[in-house]
Amino acid sequence: MSDTNNTQSPIVKVAAVAVIVFAIAGIGVMTGIIPTAMSSKETAKVCTDCGVIESIRLVEQKGQGSGAGAVTGGIVGAVVGNQIGQGRGKDLATIAGAAGGAYAGNEIEKNVKKTTHLQITVRMNDGTSRTFTRSHDAGFKSGDNVRVVNGNLTKV
Repeated sequence: MSDTNNTQSPIVKVAAVAVIVFAIAGIGVMTGIIPTAMSSKETAKVCTDCGVIESIRLVEQKGQGSGAGAVTGGIVGAVVGNQIGQGRGKDLATIAGAAGGAYAGNEIEKNVKKTTHLQITVRMNDGTSRTFTRSHDAGFKSGDNVRVVNGNLTKV
């Protein structure tokens, strides 16, 4: 008769233990007990209000004419034009002087009221580009990291 041995080989026992260990580890990862390398809790949030200054330009903007310069210039031009010529020529010179004086007076008024401001272009972290206008120099320079707070730039 043959002798039957009911013992299992050691390889089968090691394989069974390995399957159990890996099953427990898998359950731990899936339930969050064992964290993964790229855990969603640890990912850094991107600052959507942050960016880098790309350029700063000094921009001059002509002022608005109120009409006072045109009126004053027109009167002065008419007086000067009236001194030229006689008869119809004098009338035409007065009209031309008034028109030219009004135009010159308006342009002078706009030039006197011109403003200078800074135009700052920022490349935002999301890839968009935004432009901000400031009336004075706040010490910003190209390459500065900034954050937008209530529509204004602040250094980060």
